[in-house]
Amino acid sequence: MCGRYALGKLQWWILQETFRLQQSALNLEPRWNIAPTQTAPIIRVDPDSDEAAMQMAMARWGLVPHFWNKPLAEMKYSTFNAKSETASVTPSYRKSFQGRRCIIPAIGFYEWTGTKGQKQPWFISQKDRDWIAMAGLWDRVEIDGDTLDSFSILTTTPNQAMARIHTRMPVLLDPSDYEAWLSPDTDSVDTLLTACPSEDMVIAEANKGVGRVKEEGEWLLEPGDGIHAGRLL
Repeated sequence: MCGRYALGKLQWWILQETFRLQQSALNLEPRWNIAPTQTAPIIRVDPDSDEAAMQMAMARWGLVPHFWNKPLAEMKYSTFNAKSETASVTPSYRKSFQGRRCIIPAIGFYEWTGTKGQKQPWFISQKDRDWIAMAGLWDRVEIDGDTLDSFSILTTTPNQAMARIHTRMPVLLDPSDYEAWLSPDTDSVDTLLTACPSEDMVIAEANKGVGRVKEEGEWLLEPGDGIHAGRLL
């Protein structure tokens, strides 16, 4: 499961070079506490391009399937994560799995351990990498006359390191697999939907403030509870 993640100070030009983006630069503001229903950048094949060009787009975290025809407020089931093992046959994700796959860029994600009221957040990133590429699915729907693009993060069974924290983890793609994952012409992507090796993980204690949606700032990566935790005032 992934309920929060950080884009950090990841810069546009890095993603532009990685995915050969041929578009005007988007303003990527530093973000440290992205939560479901918020808007965040995704990388996908441009749905309006005849040349299968890569595109960065802003989308809502929490996939709204193309067949949804009610007000968004009436959508009660959670779609911010999708199980990679069943996404290809689940009605809400099936069409996206076939041809609307995406990458969600981040510097890392958060997960919690402990009991209610005493939960400790952890920040998980990948060793020797400035950013991670989470496998995702996106979809497009018309609601009240407006076009809405949205996405889900695909999860898988955890590696040994992550299993100490949670029963699920995001699918983290290797750079060598980016093209295959994004291309709708790839016949099978099942082999890509596995946990990365434990030795690639960096797990560090994070600030308890990350559990509060309105909190924002790089200090959320520091242990404690609050912006002044562990600092001299």
